[in-house]
Amino acid sequence: MKRVMIVGGPGSGKSMLASALGEKTGLPVFHMDKIHYRPGWVERSREEKDRLTHEVHQKEHWIFEGGHSSTYAERVARADTFIWLDVPVGLRLFRVLKRSVKYYGRSRPDLPEGCPERFNLQTLEFLRFIWRTRHSARDKLVRIQDNPPAHLSVHRLTDLGEVRDFLSRVGTTAV
Repeated sequence: MKRVMIVGGPGSGKSMLASALGEKTGLPVFHMDKIHYRPGWVERSREEKDRLTHEVHQKEHWIFEGGHSSTYAERVARADTFIWLDVPVGLRLFRVLKRSVKYYGRSRPDLPEGCPERFNLQTLEFLRFIWRTRHSARDKLVRIQDNPPAHLSVHRLTDLGEVRDFLSRVGTTAV
């Protein structure tokens, strides 16, 4: 395990798993949200996100969590491990609300500084986005899971118990 791709919808636990896996293996962790946003919730251009994502892909070791599905093909080609957190949308919505309250007024560890959590109209729009894209986003991940390259170890985890079990089986000498 040298290059790990972690995907799943918002609130699925990608950042938590990436951090735990990074602590256990010593692999560096990269969060797509830190690439997606600049401080102040300013979204980077698609070209800049593509370039920064490509830079991570070229590294020898990484745990890369998050979306930007237009770069999935390159990430899958470089990854040796693919972890899909396929948890129910209701749980994901709850987790997004929970973290909005927990980190209200502060930036989460997986976001750039200057991107404080908030609970406002944009939060509600984000919840609607999660609901609206629950099928289309999942379909892209099903295609990767069902037709992975031969070199890719695929793991689909559907609940916290499976995540804990996966972490318990991971060695501490990935690098």
